[in-house]
Amino acid sequence: MKKVMTFVLCAVLGSFALTGCSESSEPFAQKEYTAEGEQIREIHIDVRDRKITVSPSEDSLVHIGYSENNKEYYDISVSEDQVLTMTAENDKEWTDFIGTKPAAEDREIALQIPDALLASLELSTTNEDIILENLQVKENISLDSNGGNIIFEKADVGNTLELTAKNGNISGTVAGSYDDFAISSAIKKGESNLPENKDGGEKTLQVSCNNGDISVDFQN
Repeated sequence: MKKVMTFVLCAVLGSFALTGCSESSEPFAQKEYTAEGEQIREIHIDVRDRKITVSPSEDSLVHIGYSENNKEYYDISVSEDQVLTMTAENDKEWTDFIGTKPAAEDREIALQIPDALLASLELSTTNEDIILENLQVKENISLDSNGGNIIFEKADVGNTLELTAKNGNISGTVAGSYDDFAISSAIKKGESNLPENKDGGEKTLQVSCNNGDISVDFQN
């Protein structure tokens, strides 16, 4: 009986300790990063557990909307080569990983880019979707989600479109015709409407999906 009471007491005290740790984090605050479009040649975003949405900017600026607090925040910088990089940082103890996730609006990054501005766009996340809407990039687009879907509309590239998903689906439309692209695709535990290999075409489409479906259409 004493052992049972001791276990219960420890559990209660432990719950108070974890509650105290979780309350030590500040509320999330919405922020925006803005840069002159002409000063950015490439954008690389590498985060975890964050949804990424991409849409055309209504002005000549690059906008990034996001939320952060003292425990979860981002490092945003622009190199001399005009590469804008955004990476996830955290100052968490192990107890901070216990409990509920931040609200959905605090787990989203909204990126707005002037159309036909960038040479390259690289996005990577986990456990969330990447959504890209009607965007033209001069050279390459690379989208990678581990645990989420990749959804895109009229993705327009000059050279290469690379799409990689695990435990999620890949679906959308590519600007151009089927004959414009050399295609390579790999599918595991899912269905695909793309051939494994197709030669020809001035551009390249590379698609890989593990435990999900591939559905990609072409639109002139």
